[in-house]
Amino acid sequence: MAVSANKLELLQIADAVAREKQIDRAIVIEAMEDAIQKAARARYGQETEIRAEINPKSGETRLQRLLLVVDEVENPATQIALVDALAKNPDAQVGDFIADPLPPIEFGRVATQSAKQVIVQKVREAERDRQYEEYKDRVGDIINGIVKRAEYGNVIVDLGRGEAICRRDQLIPREVFRPGDRIRAYVMDVRREPRGPQIFLSRTHPQFTAMLFRQEVPEIYDGVIEVKSVARDPGSRAKIAVISRDSSIDPVGACVGMRGSRVQAVVQELQGEKIDIIPWSPDAATFIVNALQPAEVAKVVLDEDSERIEVVVPDEQLSLAIGRRGQNVRLASQLTGWDIDILTEAEESERRQKEFQERTQLFVDGLNVDEVVGQLLASEGFTSMEEVAYVDLDEIASIEGFDEETAEEIQARARENLEELERRNDEARRELGVEDDLREVPGMTSAMMVALGKDDVKNLEDFAGSVPDDLVGWVEKRGSETVRHTGPLAEFGVSRADAEQMIMTARVLAGWITEEDLNGDVEDEDEIEAGDEVDEVVADGDEPLENAN
Repeated sequence: MAVSANKLELLQIADAVAREKQIDRAIVIEAMEDAIQKAARARYGQETEIRAEINPKSGETRLQRLLLVVDEVENPATQIALVDALAKNPDAQVGDFIADPLPPIEFGRVATQSAKQVIVQKVREAERDRQYEEYKDRVGDIINGIVKRAEYGNVIVDLGRGEAICRRDQLIPREVFRPGDRIRAYVMDVRREPRGPQIFLSRTHPQFTAMLFRQEVPEIYDGVIEVKSVARDPGSRAKIAVISRDSSIDPVGACVGMRGSRVQAVVQELQGEKIDIIPWSPDAATFIVNALQPAEVAKVVLDEDSERIEVVVPDEQLSLAIGRRGQNVRLASQLTGWDIDILTEAEESERRQKEFQERTQLFVDGLNVDEVVGQLLASEGFTSMEEVAYVDLDEIASIEGFDEETAEEIQARARENLEELERRNDEARRELGVEDDLREVPGMTSAMMVALGKDDVKNLEDFAGSVPDDLVGWVEKRGSETVRHTGPLAEFGVSRADAEQMIMTARVLAGWITEEDLNGDVEDEDEIEAGDEVDEVVADGDEPLENAN
């Protein structure tokens, strides 16, 4: 049985589909044209080039067959002779196409099903494109939806104009959603996939907490208060660092709200997750002390090169500073971006005594003096044999109980010890096969050459091919765990910048680059920075620099 639709019904169907799927009407009409073309090819032959057009105003359908103009016809279904083409169009030339009108076709059951599939596919693709374009710019926003269904712990959310998924690992622990429940979540990612755009939601993302505070605290929404960083242990505890751009507004008090109303609204949304609101500070030590609240901190020691901090707390505050299962210190570390080592005052005192004993023993063995002299040198702040050997003589002579003759003798023994150590290191690096050319690198010592030889860096070429991480080590984040990889020069106090300078000098010595290349890079950077400044002056001022005078 043939199926047909009049012109008015065709346009009504297009309008209804476009309205229901919330896509452009022209896309639906184009899908209908493709469906008619496919049905016509089934009627006239798949090799036939057919064009179908639907008038968007009247609904009239026009069907044409395109024939290629040739000198000699080989396939009458797709070609037309030049003589016949000239009869239809006097301007026709070989290689042109002539449109040959075709009568309307009636859709049988098979053709109807085929046309339906084409239209459904085109409409679905248009719907996916519309959904992707609508949500791609909403990454980082909070979105509301209704739970449609739960599959293997994952929650499918109906957003009204699309669907999203909140995976099981992005849900707060012990949180259960049922179909029909309302859900609020953070749009973590939107990306195209073979089955259509996928919108990924999260309720455990740290920024979800920040965006909830943005909704609850007008000062954050207005930009008066800024959320600098967030660290979360979803469902258990969170720390959020805030700073106020207005000195008259307390950022912590504004986030807490009257009788805790604002923070409680966020806590309820996060299933009772406890939230510590921390005042942010540009001073790393102050910020870290604040982040470790409620524990009290007695002393901090910063290592800025490796972004590591040592925190000393009273003995009774240790468990509070670490928190249950290390939660407090872990969140403080995530919040600040620093690795935090916590010691009690007793442990710190014990470690200082151990370091003092080690330095004392270093001087006793190296200088061949008794323990009292070694203790005096260690207590005066000397930490290495080099300091004793090359410090100003008056600094040693001024130590109580020492005179100038004693100071000279101590310095002479220190230099002899260093010379002996240098001789041993030189022998060791030769046994390792480390070549003499490495010594040409400024700052290189025999002890460093021994350490490099053990790491299979044997000559200038090997050293020039290194990168700073190879020499001083690097830090790798694995979830909440920090893994530290050491390099052969880490024990010598070589910073990353020093290592980079040594490598570049080695490349010059090895002939890989020239001094001009090395200096040129620096000059280029300076020119770029200067250019940036000029752009800013021209942009901000009333006239260009050349007219400023």
